[in-house]
Amino acid sequence: MSRIFFLLVQASILFTGIANAQQVKKPEAGSFLLKNATIHTITQGIIVGDLLVREGRIAEIGTGLLAGQDVKLVDCTGKHIYPGMIDSGSRLGLVEIDAVSVTSDFNEIGDFVPHMKALTAVNPNAVAIPVTRVNGVTTVFAKPDGGTFPGTGALIDLLGYSPEQMSCGSERVIMRFPSTGRRGRWDRRSEEEQKKEADKAMQSLNEIWEKALMYSRIDSAARAENNTYLTNQPQMEALLPVVRKQQSLFIEVNGMQDIEKALDWVAKNQIDAVFMGVAEGWRVADKLAKAGIAVITGPVLSTPRREYDRYDAAYANAGKMSKAGVKVAIRTDNAENTRNLPFHAAFAAAFGMGKEEALKAVTLYPAQIFGVAESYGSLEKGKIANLIVTNGDPFETKTKIDALFIRGWNVPLESRHTLLYDEFLQRTPGLK
Repeated sequence: MSRIFFLLVQASILFTGIANAQQVKKPEAGSFLLKNATIHTITQGIIVGDLLVREGRIAEIGTGLLAGQDVKLVDCTGKHIYPGMIDSGSRLGLVEIDAVSVTSDFNEIGDFVPHMKALTAVNPNAVAIPVTRVNGVTTVFAKPDGGTFPGTGALIDLLGYSPEQMSCGSERVIMRFPSTGRRGRWDRRSEEEQKKEADKAMQSLNEIWEKALMYSRIDSAARAENNTYLTNQPQMEALLPVVRKQQSLFIEVNGMQDIEKALDWVAKNQIDAVFMGVAEGWRVADKLAKAGIAVITGPVLSTPRREYDRYDAAYANAGKMSKAGVKVAIRTDNAENTRNLPFHAAFAAAFGMGKEEALKAVTLYPAQIFGVAESYGSLEKGKIANLIVTNGDPFETKTKIDALFIRGWNVPLESRHTLLYDEFLQRTPGLK
């Protein structure tokens, strides 16, 4: 008994020491004047001057701005200010460790669950959130995955004690378009089996859409007569904004033939759509541009889908679509490695997209696609103060982020990684 007690006490002391060493600082509220910076506004060019943050928003951008008594001065001489980056498709907050199933909450049971909201499953205390934001990513679209209609994703800022506090007020229903062809090298189905499954999935999708249209008509008629239409169909309720063109339907589709079929299906049903994934979008870029379909593509850091494709097919995909006239946003489609979003954008920039378009693909274009451009995506007076201060190009791995602001809060540049680094750099020798 005495030995067990001794071990418990020893473990308690060790745990307490580590916990104290890894205490995360609190974000700082207030007004901040960032002086003498190179400000990359995205929409209004580059300004060398000052940026004032007040009450969570950008209050002013200009030169020679003066700090009042209540304003904290931040010297940004020789530094750059960029908008916080937006990952347009991630499982951050829904997954702790991809390889451990009990830490995942992004895939609900069922093929038709558009009413299942990812926002309710977001863990504000996920270890990967600070790891991600200290790399310059301030906002992500947390998305579900699974069946044909796996749920509704949510755009969230990476700061807050609850999912509601993190919400940017933008949610979108996701649909996975029926896939044809083989699902991978492990797929041993015959061509006939592939076709049968694809036809069956397409028939099921069309039936769901017809029911959604009928539900919309019934609901509209009931409201017109001031009747309360009682129903227990939350799935159909979730699709109403899409059916009524109040929201875009986010469609996951990747193969060339599937993209072409999705374009036909969207046109036939007159759906306002955004395509996600679009791994082979470069093969049909002109058709996407002609249809006016915005695209969220990624991961860019990926391998070619076909054995005979060039090694850089995934790297060049975003650039080829962009040059064809498609509005392109970039995603990591990851969880713990959402932090690598700047480098996905960097590869897209290097392989044909160009730095300016790649920067818009992780700032302005996502804000436009998610309908929040009045508050996000660029550095302008009145917009939410999501921004980063760097000593160089944020797409360069050598660049250091010196300050991070989310909704005007000065967020400490601490994460699990930095805390472990500090802990073991200054470890006390002799612990037994």
